Amino acid sequence: MNNKNSEEIVLNGISGSPGICIGRAYLVGKEGVDVVGKYYIPKSNLENEVMRFKNAVHNAKEELKNAMDSLSEDLQEHVYILETHMVLHEDKMLYDKTIEMIEASQVNAEWALKSTIRNIGEMFDNISDPYLKSRSADITQVGERIMRNLVGEEEVDFSDIDKRVILVANDLSPADTSRIQLEKIKGFVTNRGGKASHTSIIARSLEIPSVLGLESVTDTVKNDDIMIVDGTIGQIIIRPTKETIAEYKIRRQRYKEYKAYLVRSSNLPAKTLDGYEFHLMANIELAEEVVSVKDNGGDGIGLFRTEFLYMNMRAFPKEEVLFEQYKSIVELMAPRPVTIRTLDINGDKVLSYSKAPDEVNPALGLRAIRFCLKRKNIFKTQLRAILRAAMHGPVKLMFPMISGLGEMIEVTDFLNEVKAELREEGTPFNDKIEVGIMIEVPAAVIIADSLADYVDFFSIGTNDLIQYTLAIDRENRHVAHLYNPLHPAVLKMLKKVSDVGKRKNIQVCMCGEMANEPSNMPILIGLGIDELSMNPQAIPAMKNAIRLLDYKRASEFVDRILKEKTADRIQEMIDEEYGNILSQIIYKENFRRDT
Repeated sequence: MNNKNSEEIVLNGISGSPGICIGRAYLVGKEGVDVVGKYYIPKSNLENEVMRFKNAVHNAKEELKNAMDSLSEDLQEHVYILETHMVLHEDKMLYDKTIEMIEASQVNAEWALKSTIRNIGEMFDNISDPYLKSRSADITQVGERIMRNLVGEEEVDFSDIDKRVILVANDLSPADTSRIQLEKIKGFVTNRGGKASHTSIIARSLEIPSVLGLESVTDTVKNDDIMIVDGTIGQIIIRPTKETIAEYKIRRQRYKEYKAYLVRSSNLPAKTLDGYEFHLMANIELAEEVVSVKDNGGDGIGLFRTEFLYMNMRAFPKEEVLFEQYKSIVELMAPRPVTIRTLDINGDKVLSYSKAPDEVNPALGLRAIRFCLKRKNIFKTQLRAILRAAMHGPVKLMFPMISGLGEMIEVTDFLNEVKAELREEGTPFNDKIEVGIMIEVPAAVIIADSLADYVDFFSIGTNDLIQYTLAIDRENRHVAHLYNPLHPAVLKMLKKVSDVGKRKNIQVCMCGEMANEPSNMPILIGLGIDELSMNPQAIPAMKNAIRLLDYKRASEFVDRILKEKTADRIQEMIDEEYGNILSQIIYKENFRRDT
């Protein structure tokens, strides 16, 4: 919290959806699952208590079904989110564990549900991947819906709102968000939530400004307080001065003009001033995101994270289920390519139905390709589905976390075995599918020359590569400030991978967070990265950045910065060389207010 003066309060949170709105606060009274008591249930009443819980689950599902039935046409592409919540009502981690606790501990259903949700949250706390961490919020939201039915609390009815307001809540579920009427709700802010949450995804589809993860906003804001929500930078201002309101009206108009420009130019090619063309791809998790890829001018899918389908199942999916999922995405994107990454679980991604090994440091343990090579029956099922789907459009196959040549040879041999099996069966598949690997382990950078002989492309996963190189967990608040993509060691690694790609005549892509930031573009262009893959919504701004830059100049600039010894000096050089150009690229720093 920052008190700029006696009249206004500034709170910083997480950008849920970009945009700026000004209006009056409307508090939604949701206490959450924490405000429940505990009491003892005699054995003779346990069956009734379990039935009370089951009835609450049934009623909660009926509420959600009604929300799905009334989903607006604009949000039909996101019905999968509500379907996921529907399945979660009877998820083993939530449903079965709650019943087990009622019976084993002889406690009331409310307390058992609260305890179960808390245990699930603690398990997810150890996950570093922001998308996966946010799935804990889905379970909490489903739990709160069940809790509301247990205690007899009425569901929030947005139709009662008869004026244009800004919603303020402890949390909003995707079902809540999907019922927002745009003619009444200007924006919303919540104590909980994150950028990768399903609530955030729906907010971005509605194009409604939102700021999440504010922790205590419901304690700070009063009904009818004037508020400014700046979803572009994840900031709100409570009870702003007249001067601040005037300033933000200008900012709001400026953002609208910029957004309109991006929409108009999103389908133009990403070509530098001297004619060097980049391919800008999208990172996705679900088939429904293909619409966003196309709307934002994506040239294809550079990273399809396949593990999220597994996480929404109750057991490892069968080949036909995977094939239909991959086929639908490939057909929707055709003739644009789809790069499918094989299963990357364990480490920070866990499946409720697959017991992960007990590891002191799972991030360095049996995860990604290591898991697949140990569980080859699961790996084979996925490879068969991908190879078959590749008959329906251009597909690239990518293996995560390759760290050695022996591993690469084993993967290649196994892929050939799967192909031979399909061939012998007479099952149609694409025998010429392009194969690549994620470069996300320092060892892979060092032996890139050898690995290049076995693949058609490299895809640099900067998130893990930077963490492993600098020995920094960016989710750890004590050391996160040391996580820096401009560290000289990181840049030299990127340069080595790019040089190997050119020497071996294979494509070099980047699919980590570094590819999402326009201020990194001079470096990425100068390094000679061929293709970038990012969040679909980031594509228009990145295209805009590329069209303002010169490839030859950027290459010469990178040669200079690679001689520098500190990230601070490299940042200074970027500001000196590209400050004027980057100031034309309106991204979040341009909207940040000096507080």
